[in-house]
Amino acid sequence: MKKLLIASTALVATAGMANADITISGHAAAGIYSGLHNKDAVAAYTGLVPTTYTVVTNSALDADTGALTAGSLTAAVMPATPVASTTTLQKTKRQAVRDAKEALSAAVADTDSTDKTVADKELALAAAEADLAIVLPVAKSAGTYSADGIYSNAGVDFTMTGATDNGITFSASVNIDAGMEIDSGDFELDGKDAGAAGLGSVSMTGAFGTLTFDDGGIENLYSDGLSNADVSYSTTVGAVALTVAHDTAATSTGANSVSAGYTASGMAFTLTASEAAAGTSASLAVSYALNDTVTITADTDQAAGAEAVQTIGASTTLNGVSVSVESANNSTWDVDLGYTAGGFALTYGTDETSVWAATATAALGGGATFAAGINQEDSMYAGVSFAF
Repeated sequence: MKKLLIASTALVATAGMANADITISGHAAAGIYSGLHNKDAVAAYTGLVPTTYTVVTNSALDADTGALTAGSLTAAVMPATPVASTTTLQKTKRQAVRDAKEALSAAVADTDSTDKTVADKELALAAAEADLAIVLPVAKSAGTYSADGIYSNAGVDFTMTGATDNGITFSASVNIDAGMEIDSGDFELDGKDAGAAGLGSVSMTGAFGTLTFDDGGIENLYSDGLSNADVSYSTTVGAVALTVAHDTAATSTGANSVSAGYTASGMAFTLTASEAAAGTSASLAVSYALNDTVTITADTDQAAGAEAVQTIGASTTLNGVSVSVESANNSTWDVDLGYTAGGFALTYGTDETSVWAATATAALGGGATFAAGINQEDSMYAGVSFAF
């Protein structure tokens, strides 16, 4: 969990190095919560899902009537793990609906088609769409939810930095956290921290770039849903910022990820890619600042084994009011609104599934901040955090 840290103590020493600093900072938080997602809960199925369900193994349409081929529908036992939206099974079923729509459009456009031919194809399309709705209510739910409760936690962070005589800087961190923690960004109950010391990243920076070591603590550069890396290397090649990350424990098909960024004349290009079991996943994003208040974005994302998704968006900020909208060719969209004034901020976001969340924060001074949030599932939290 990200925390705001403000240094309170610094120890300075020299021992065969140009300089060395140890910074000690602290943080604490307390508040109430209700109905937060339990972080380690097993996700459940949503919708009306029987113990068995129908799948389409060889979806096909009759060339004359547009009806689904007999015998293509079979029963299957509900799997223990929810089926992802990009599985071959679901893509096959969606193709059946697309085929039915194309057959219907062709029948309507054909001046020689009889009313019965069109009606048969309309019936086939209706059947395919209805079957799609019944077959595929297998998305994950958010899991189980917490009861009402309170959270309180505190921690101390030690950040050590230094530099060698030849100009290589290095840093390392250690933290100790204890108490009940929540993740306000995900409306998630993290649970009690063990109160043990934890090691953060160890990095070295020089003319060669930056080398970072953090066992399982470096996020995959393409998606945080993939396995974390253990070591990364960042450098600049001309005008291109380049980062490569490697997971030493992963197989050869999922060990590496890469990110490259380039900015010129108000335009920023970012390419990210990662190995995956199904191949290589890659995303190219472009943003262009029209002026000081409006930015246009676009990206194309090709996840391994899935169809490419193209997204366009725009964002603007004026007099403390911010608006951000995005829409993709897979019928998904997001809208985010914000308002800031002084140390006070309000945010609201929603998408095509009617999932929404609203948050409020206020700076209380002296390193204290009030924060509260609620979402469509009636998950909520409210409390105060402190930085020392």
